[in-house]
Amino acid sequence: MPAPSVTILHNPRCSKSRAALQAAEAAGVDVDVVRYLEHPLDEAGLRQLIAKLEDPPQALVRRGDAKAAGIAPEAYADVDGVVAVLTAHPELMERPVLVRGDAAVIGRPTERAEALLRP
Repeated sequence: MPAPSVTILHNPRCSKSRAALQAAEAAGVDVDVVRYLEHPLDEAGLRQLIAKLEDPPQALVRRGDAKAAGIAPEAYADVDGVVAVLTAHPELMERPVLVRGDAAVIGRPTERAEALLRP
């Protein structure tokens, strides 16, 4: 019986994202890798992700990078704001994000990714 599939919203330039991918492969989990910078989530996809996310929606936005881009925290203080910011600026999404069934986590620290990968 194959292990359940996990989707990883992945940025290959990110060490934490690479570590999550390696952990999934080491766990023998079937992995669907989505390079979210090449294939950004649309509004519906972001809302589905947020509905599964164990973290607060605002955690999906890289705060330091948002600030550097001139985006104030108030702009992503709620779900609609997070969706608007990440639709316009997918590069501001925190990574990696792992989705398994109805659960999703931001894989920082790496132990959070590993916990989602366990059967």
